Amino acid sequence: MAHVLVLYGSTEGHTATIAERIAGVLDSRGHDATLIHGQHGPDELRLSDYDAVIIGASIHMGKHQGYVTRFVREHAEELNRLPSAFFSVSLTAAEGTDESQATAKGLVDEFLAATGWRPDSIVVVPGALKYSQYGTFKRFVMRRIARRMGGGTDTSRDYEYTDWDEVETFASQFARTLE
Repeated sequence: MAHVLVLYGSTEGHTATIAERIAGVLDSRGHDATLIHGQHGPDELRLSDYDAVIIGASIHMGKHQGYVTRFVREHAEELNRLPSAFFSVSLTAAEGTDESQATAKGLVDEFLAATGWRPDSIVVVPGALKYSQYGTFKRFVMRRIARRMGGGTDTSRDYEYTDWDEVETFASQFARTLE
């Protein structure tokens, strides 16, 4: 059994839901997963307390959360020594075109280059439109983006594009590497 840190950044809560699902898969496979929001974690978080690490962040305005980026940059050397994985959540990935996939992967490449981290496993996960959590301006902007990409534009409801089987497969494959 491995003790696995699942650290994530989340703005509207969807990445937190994905992180919870990943932790659940790890637990169901006999590992001990500790789930921590990167912005609200303990001051004295030590990676040496863990056998492996999974980090997740969502993309907003072309960047992953700054606090996740800082954490990874500050701990890159140790992350590179541990079994590790990264999941990136974005609406760009929801489009499903070759161009959108290349864009989403390019944002991951930029994140990894900026931090110096080389995770063993990476997945890009389509996110969600959380209209119910947006202010007036953000709802307007996100609706325009959704219309352009062929997504949901009814702002009276939320839209989820996540492929949960893909998320569970990612977590299961990582868990297998720890057995």
